[in-house]
This record gives sequence, C-alpha cells and structure tokens, in this order.
Amino acid sequence: MTARVYIPADMLSLALGADEVAKAIAETAKAEDTDIDIVRTGSRGACWAEPLIEVETDAGRVAYGKISKNDVPGLFDAEFLQGGTHEKSLGLTEDIPYLKNQQRFIFKNCGLYDPCDIDAYEAHGGFAGLRVALQKSPKPITEEVQISGLRGRGGAGFPAAIKWRTVLGAEDPQKYVVCNADEGDSGTFSDRLIMEGDPFRLIEGMVIAGFATRAKNGVIYLRSEYPIAKTVLRKAITRAKAAGWLGTNIKGSGRTFNISLFVGGGSYVCGEETALLESLEGNRGIVRAKPPLPAYEGLFGKPTLINNVITLCAVPDILAKGGAWHASLGTGRSTGTMPFQLSGDVKYGGLVEVPFGMSLRALLDDFGGGTRSGLPIKAVQIGGPLGAYLPPRLFDTPLTYEAFAALGAGLGHGGVVVFNENTDMRAQARYAFEFCAHESCGKCTPCRIGAVRGAEILAKDAPDLALVEDLCEVMIDGSACAMGSMTPVPVQSAITHFPDDFAAQPQKMAQ
Repeated sequence: MTARVYIPADMLSLALGADEVAKAIAETAKAEDTDIDIVRTGSRGACWAEPLIEVETDAGRVAYGKISKNDVPGLFDAEFLQGGTHEKSLGLTEDIPYLKNQQRFIFKNCGLYDPCDIDAYEAHGGFAGLRVALQKSPKPITEEVQISGLRGRGGAGFPAAIKWRTVLGAEDPQKYVVCNADEGDSGTFSDRLIMEGDPFRLIEGMVIAGFATRAKNGVIYLRSEYPIAKTVLRKAITRAKAAGWLGTNIKGSGRTFNISLFVGGGSYVCGEETALLESLEGNRGIVRAKPPLPAYEGLFGKPTLINNVITLCAVPDILAKGGAWHASLGTGRSTGTMPFQLSGDVKYGGLVEVPFGMSLRALLDDFGGGTRSGLPIKAVQIGGPLGAYLPPRLFDTPLTYEAFAALGAGLGHGGVVVFNENTDMRAQARYAFEFCAHESCGKCTPCRIGAVRGAEILAKDAPDLALVEDLCEVMIDGSACAMGSMTPVPVQSAITHFPDDFAAQPQKMAQ
C-alpha cells in the first residue's frame, strides 16, 4: 500500500527547509523499498509548526511539526508513515487546537492538496459559487454581495457592493476587475497563503466579480516579493482556462472573462489603488487625485473594480451559500470571517480565521499563546506599519471595524504584531515617520517632507510633542492619500498610550 505524505511548498516552509525534508523522505523511502506518494501543498497557516508535514492514515491525517531533514531517520524509525508516535508528533491535524478552534471558510482548503490540482479544488466544493453565478444576471449577483454585508478586507473596510454596483452602472463596454495583491504591510501574509495554497478560489472570485460588473478582463497585481505565488498563479490560470472556467464562452454560458498576472515593482505605495493603476499602466506609482473614482475612470480610463485578495476570496461562498449566510457570521456591520495574522513576539504565530467579534485578548491568548519570550506584552500594532499601537488595557476590545474605529484605530489587513515590555515606543513612533519618508511616492508635501521632519523631532533627547502633534494634523489634513494621512496613527497612539517612553532619555533600538 502506498503511503501518502503531505509537505507544504509555500514560501515560509521552503525557507525553513521543506524541500530538503521532502527529498530526505523520498530518498529514505526508496532505500527502505517503501512506496510513498509525496504531495506538495500550501500551508495550513500554523506558521509556528512549519514545516508541518502530514501523513494520511485510516484515522485521518497525522501531523508532525517543525520538521527538518535531520528528523527524517527518526520519523521512519517511529513508523510515522503509519502515524507512529514521535517527539514532534502533533496528533491528528484536525484536532490541533490552533486549527480546530478556528472557523475556516476562506482558508478551508489550504494545505489539503496540491494547490494547482483543479479536480481536487472542485471535489472540495470549488466553483460552486461560480456555477450559481452562471445562472444569474449581473444585478442579482451584486445583490447577494450587498445582502452579505461584505466589506473590503484590504484596509478601509469599504462596503464591497457599493463598488460593484457603481462599476456595473457605468456606461462603458470596456471594464476591468483588478485584484490588489500588493500585500506589503508588516505582519501580513494572508494574501500570500491563499495565493500559494488555493489559487482557484481567487480565480473563481474574480470571474464572479467580472460577471457581476460586466467586465471581461481581470488583472492580478502581485507584489514582486512573492515568487512562489507568481508560479502557482500562472499555472492555476492556465489550468482554469483549459478546464473552461476562464476565457471565452465559460462553460458554454456565452460569457467571457480573462485574467492576466502583473508583477509590481516593489513599491509599498502601490498598495494604494490609484498608485497601483498608474503602475499597471506602465507609469511611476504615484497616487492620483480623486475624483474621478476608479469605479468610473480607472485602468486606462475605464470603469474598474478594485478589490483585494481576501475580499474576492470571500465571494465564492457568498454565491454558493447565499448572502444571508455570510451576514449571519460576525457582528453588526462587521460580517463574515477575518483571517488575522499573528507575528512579532508571539508563541504561536500564524493565520487565524474567525468571525468578527472575538476580543483581541482572546486572539492573543487562546491562539497566540502569549509571547514567545515569556515577557509581558507591552503593545500590539494592528493594521500594518500605519496601524495604531494598543496597550493591554484595551485588549478586551472586540475585533470589529466599528469597535476599532471608536478607538481611532483600524483592523487594516488583519496583521497583528506583538511587542514585549522591552520595546521603546518612541523608537516605534519614530520608525513610523521613517517608514513613510522611505515609502512616500513624493507627490504631496505633507507626506514627503512631514515624515522627515517627524523622524528628526523624535530623534532628539527631549522631543517637542506639541510640535509633533501639529505636524500630525497637517499630515492628516493635507496628504493626498492614506500613506501620509495614516502615518500619524501609530505616532499619536504611541504618545497617548505610552507617554513615559517619550520623556527625555537615551533611546533604545526599535524591536
């Protein structure tokens, strides 16, 4: 009987030696005259356990975590191909608390099979939403998205249906769907995991969006630092076309939708939708003035729907199960699930998909397991380098758009970075200014110059905080896009919640 072993091939696992593990397992099995089938998969998102390998047994998949090539002889001695006990055994994968206690819908298939196996995708419920969309005209599709309450998962949380309706109503025969896959926020990796582990879900969501808006062409704007995602997406697009899920006359419906892949140039500001469009058109990535909105005049001056990866990946289930189903998850106007990404000084870093409404404290304790160092948590930054720093007294805040807005914060892309008690928050605030100065497109003065002046002020032994506050107000009111207007968020939150760190004192290095 052939044993089946699942080994991830995502970027993190490869960096940690997954290829070497696969090679060692294959060579050892051959030497022992044992038949095995090695399946390279995406990641399940338990980054703390990578490379996480699994073996198919009669009882289910058995997992082994943090495996290196040096562990392979011991695994064979422990009869791991039959699910044998080893010091790195994690038991049945589905019983690992980190995974079992999540509610996964968007990421439910990641890690289960070869991400480019289109038959496996379909066998696990893939294309069910697109089949429903093929039976509907554009307006009813958009109505399901409206009923769902889906909001953009890229940062602002803007209602998806409003964008969809606007593009649908635009009178122009040429329209586009653009997927913003320029995932550049520190501590974020959900886009990467889904593109590397379940690319057909993104393709399905984009095709549905194309049908809903009467667009016939889509573009995935992928950040240049994701070479594995590029390879996987290209292969998946080719296979989707061959299977009739992309291209002309999709599944005999008479509808057309094509997807092309565009690799960005490494600019953080191109995560802003208008700078992204400039880059797609072959120009320097500089933000455009709004209006006109991209929904009216976007790519090449045509109506364009721009959504990020996770937003589009939520769409297939909305069509397959209904908008009301999606609206039943979460709380208030924060509906559905959100893939939060834990990193920094955290014991169990990785991806956690849960419905909106869980408290930040529960996320950090129940899934993160506290700090890896054992030191108390001093602050958590949510939403990337332009997100607010929150102290422990605010950790009972529910993870919803509304609750975080009330704090002057935001959920952003769901990245959660943990900082321990040794962190100098003045150094972190200074880093926010430095980051903005480095990544600014340079179009507007408040962002281009303000960030430089802010870093200079905070570098002094006794910074003038009143001057910093004035500078922040100018950046908020005068910047052309969120790059400049949101840079004050981490600065002001650090000053508000950690005032002692801004007293005159020698500075420490940022964590």
